[in-house]
Order: sequence, then structure tokens, then C-alpha cells
Amino acid sequence: MALEQVSAAKCFGGTQFVYRHASAETQCDMRLAVFVPPAAERGPVPVVWFLSGLTCTEENFTVKAGAQRVAAERGLMLIAPDTSPRGEGVPDDPAGSYDFGLGAGFYVDATEAPWAKNYRMRSYLERELPAIVGRELPADMMRQGIMGHSMGGHGALTMALREPSRFSSVSAFAPIVSPMNCPWGEKALTGYLGATRAAWRDYDACALIEDGARLPGLLVDQGTADGFLTAQLKPELLEAACEKARMPLTLRRQDGYDHSYYFIASFIADHLRWHAERLG
Repeated sequence: MALEQVSAAKCFGGTQFVYRHASAETQCDMRLAVFVPPAAERGPVPVVWFLSGLTCTEENFTVKAGAQRVAAERGLMLIAPDTSPRGEGVPDDPAGSYDFGLGAGFYVDATEAPWAKNYRMRSYLERELPAIVGRELPADMMRQGIMGHSMGGHGALTMALREPSRFSSVSAFAPIVSPMNCPWGEKALTGYLGATRAAWRDYDACALIEDGARLPGLLVDQGTADGFLTAQLKPELLEAACEKARMPLTLRRQDGYDHSYYFIASFIADHLRWHAERLG
């Protein structure tokens, strides 16, 4: 098996696992957290991927979101991968900033040195890891949903817009909806992909929608007290893009909520039920 078990704990009748494996795409060991619900004892179950935000690992969502109870009730497998390659020889931002390098892979395939060798999170999540999951876990890969938070919300939206036939359900918490138009995104995309902005469009949800990508529906929650709302997240850009494209969007502005996992934990049940209804 490619997946090596790091830990396992009984949880709401299912099991919360942590695995690691050697990735051909990122050329380092990668970790992922997987919650397997009790329904998997009877056969393969639908999969919901969760992509985390800046500075996070596979652990943040697993221990802070409180997602396992509803996932167990609805028979959903939850998979939370890491946010970037890690380990000896994997380059990091020499300035030590939190928004580039380790923990900040932005779910792209980098083309610029020295990042191009390891920072291949797009190919890792679109090709390599799904193949391993489908082969080694009780996952029904014909029924997949995806969600994410902040940088991970950006990753979830762009992956789903590029592969609408793969994902039956899509949602996000406080996503970076247009990296081409915010400081976090401009820094990351310039560093990983170079200064040619045309190369960035595959990694910008609003640009993908403008270029013709469509989803049958999208749920987004955004806290109104989020300190990154105005400069980095800009949900109004997604709202405008979806309205122009006539693409269904449920954008819920949650009064007084910030960018933290307290916000995610408050609405994770809504999101998991949204996915369960669409995954069957």
C-alpha cells in the first residue's frame, strides 16, 4: 500500500486516520487526514475533500472543525490533505513569511525555480492522491465533493471549476475568490508562476467563470468581521462573476464572524448536509 498509517482513533462510530505516503508529484512525503464513517463497513462511501488555508496542515480541520459527527451521520468520508510539500530539501520563503512557501502551496503547479520541483499541489490533488484514495480506501470516487477555507477555498473553487465532472458538490468558507486581484494571490502567483498574468487565470475562480467554466451550484459562507474581507477575500467579485454568468451561488454573509475555525465550526454542519444532499 502507498498509504502508511500514522495514527487511528475511534470517532462517532467511525475512525479518524492520519496517513503519510511518498509523493511522486511533490517528491517528498505527504500527510493526509481521513475520517472513515461507520457506513464504510457496508461498502464504499462518498468523499468530501477539505482544502485548508495558509499556515495549516492536515491537522487543523481534523481537530478544530468538529466535522466528524455529521460526516458519520451522513456517511461521508472526509479527506484533509496538507497545504504544501514539506521536508528536507523542500524550499521555503527565505524571508520566512507565512503567505509563501511551506504551508502556502496555493494549490498550483509551480513553474518557477526553485519551486517547480516540489510545489505541484494541483497535480498531486487532481491526479496522484485521488488514484491512491480510490485504490486503497473504501471511497466511492464516482461521488466526490470538495470544500475549503481561505487559500483552501480558492483551491476548492478552482479545482471544481476546472473539473466539474469530478465534483458533484462544492462549497467554501471565506475563500480567496480572485488571487489575481489581492496581495496574497499576487505574491503567490508571481512567485510560483512568474509575472505573466495570463498564466494565472487557471488559478482564479472569477477568471475561470469569466472564461466559461460553470458549476451547477455553489455554497459560500463569509464572516462580516473577517479581518481579511476587504483586502484579500473580496466575495463581491465572485458574486458579480456568478451573476454575469448566471451561475447559481448561495453566498451567506454571517454577521460578526471572523476568519477562524470558530467560524468554520459554526457552519460546518450546513456545508456537510449540502454535500450529502448532492452526493446522494
